[in-house]
Amino acid sequence: MADSGLYVHVPFCASKCPYCAFASCTRLGHLAPAWRDAVLAEARRRAGSFGTFDTLYLGGGTPGLLDDDLLASLVTGLRRALPFARDVESTIEANPADVTRDRASAWRAMGLDRVSLGVQSFDDDDLRFLGRRHAASQAAAALQALRGAGFTNVGIDLIYGLPGQTLATWRDTLDRALSFGPAHLSCYGLTVEPRTPLARSVHAGRVVMPDESRFEAFFLETSRRLAASGYVHYEVSNFALGPRSASRHNDKYWHHVPYLGLGPSAHSFDGARRWWNVRGVEPWLRRLGQGGLPTAATERPTAEQHRLEVLAVGFRTSSGVGLPILRATPGWQAILDAQVADGRLEVADGRAVPTVRGLLVADALARAFA
Repeated sequence: MADSGLYVHVPFCASKCPYCAFASCTRLGHLAPAWRDAVLAEARRRAGSFGTFDTLYLGGGTPGLLDDDLLASLVTGLRRALPFARDVESTIEANPADVTRDRASAWRAMGLDRVSLGVQSFDDDDLRFLGRRHAASQAAAALQALRGAGFTNVGIDLIYGLPGQTLATWRDTLDRALSFGPAHLSCYGLTVEPRTPLARSVHAGRVVMPDESRFEAFFLETSRRLAASGYVHYEVSNFALGPRSASRHNDKYWHHVPYLGLGPSAHSFDGARRWWNVRGVEPWLRRLGQGGLPTAATERPTAEQHRLEVLAVGFRTSSGVGLPILRATPGWQAILDAQVADGRLEVADGRAVPTVRGLLVADALARAFA
């Protein structure tokens, strides 16, 4: 059985970006020590549902904001509370404004070996629109600091499809990112999440988002440019400089491997059941302080729900979906033949594998076989 993944949600940010809908707050100093203690308490109470962990992912929020001593005590406490494999991929998400050579060196000393850096753009106008706290020059300095501290497994997160953004400015951002030789790139289309400042601006007509054809152009250009630079487009939004650079942790989500989520709003899957925690920091702290678990809801997917999930997630990855899964769909062969003829799927080694144009319409492929 594959080892499990461990995700820890760090719900603290210095400020909220206008497009972000993740659960986070800005009261870092007041709540961080209590949050750390509660994460470790939840880890001890959840441990019996999982075996060995071979990935640790500190996401958020902004994990890189945490005080070095507090973060070190969290990582040490997790290793004492849970069984870890020898070869653990340990990732921290960070914002460029928070990265210094000393802080990066402290992360390495804790045993963290992978950084996912939220650059989002190397264009200062784009960064201002996104409400980011850093400038392009700070992103470059952060990447240099990480290299200087000994990080070789560095990922860069970027966002395309901003209002007014052109393919030329997006190519410039991609080229700047590539100049640092990152092991991994995550390139996301900007989405308008409900109840965010961006959503309110779009609704009021102050911001006009690009149409679908523009998003398609950005997506295809991204895949083409990164493939030409040696990156494997292994998931809709993710590119790796060879198989060893792919995110082992995120791969667990895409292939239905068990994972444990700790912290407010975190999700978990033990191989049969899914559950998710209450969203707010205070309610989550209260539940744990009372000796209970902070579960908001639990579900046990049926066989058909599992099949639909395999379709939905599988067509988002370069490994695709096994033909036995497709055979449960009436008329599956005709559907498959049509998708192959349209250039969206290929058949290889008993699997239906999306092409780049297939990845572009992954949700439609899943619906076709639902």
